[in-house]
Amino acid sequence: MHPFDLNGLKTYDLQSRPSKVFVDDLGRPPSARVTVGDWIDTLPKQLAANELRRLRDHFIRCHDEGRSVAVAIGGHVIKTGCAPYLIDWIERGLVNSISMNGSAAIHDFELALAGKTSEDVAAQLPSGAFGMARETADAFAVASQNGAVQDRGLGRALGEYIESLKCPYSSASLVHAAFRASIPCTIHVALGTDIVHMHPHVSGAAIGEASLIDFRILCRVIHGLQEGLWLNIGSAVVMPEVFLKAFSVARNFGADLSGLVTANLDKEAKYRTKMNVLSRPSAAGIEIIGHHELLIPLVHASVAAKLASRNATPLAA
Repeated sequence: MHPFDLNGLKTYDLQSRPSKVFVDDLGRPPSARVTVGDWIDTLPKQLAANELRRLRDHFIRCHDEGRSVAVAIGGHVIKTGCAPYLIDWIERGLVNSISMNGSAAIHDFELALAGKTSEDVAAQLPSGAFGMARETADAFAVASQNGAVQDRGLGRALGEYIESLKCPYSSASLVHAAFRASIPCTIHVALGTDIVHMHPHVSGAAIGEASLIDFRILCRVIHGLQEGLWLNIGSAVVMPEVFLKAFSVARNFGADLSGLVTANLDKEAKYRTKMNVLSRPSAAGIEIIGHHELLIPLVHASVAAKLASRNATPLAA
């Protein structure tokens, strides 16, 4: 076969061609003494770096306009040591509600009570000891009963329980931080997925009722999210599904949810977060993929630096 004759090839002037990357978009290596805010501004104007700045700017916009910011998490967020960043946002009034699955609440309680969490499943499982911590089960037995009977929901009741125990490490608890700040904390349980469900004195009826009350509390939270921000962190299934249903309830009651921005921070991109968080319900979706222990501190630092640069109170010393 003869080679294709290229002598008649049509060309054009490079400067006339539309392009996606420009020299002004390139990253700029910072000096050793650069501030966090300046460092973020030196990142390339591309892809995830742009999304980080977009998320930061929506946080600031919500703060300035008095719009609500709601955060939903999975258990890995607590296990990777990231609760203090969310607690700081709560204490500074930047986050107006916290929602989580059952595992996040369990890890949160264990840290508050014992200063440690996350057992070695492989080591505990063969002997049947996995998930058999007494105090953890007791906490959810009491909190679910109180939350159901008193119509407070599981999140509020667990915060009250941590308060009543005077847990030595309560300052590390996200649930307790929400209780102290008097903001909604909702816990969304999938029965059979958490270690406390294996204990006979933990009532499925109480957990179900208390968690359903929390779902209805979340519906009210989402009802007020017009022009606000919903931030899903580290939950690939439960919280995206809960969010979609609560969103539908809010719309059914006539809520104006125009301008709602949704964001997802997780280790991997998943179907439910793409469809149920970023696409179907939102006016704009932001996704940043990476490790929680890097992304959450980075987002926190970016917001703190932006506020500090405007002579606002810094979020961290």
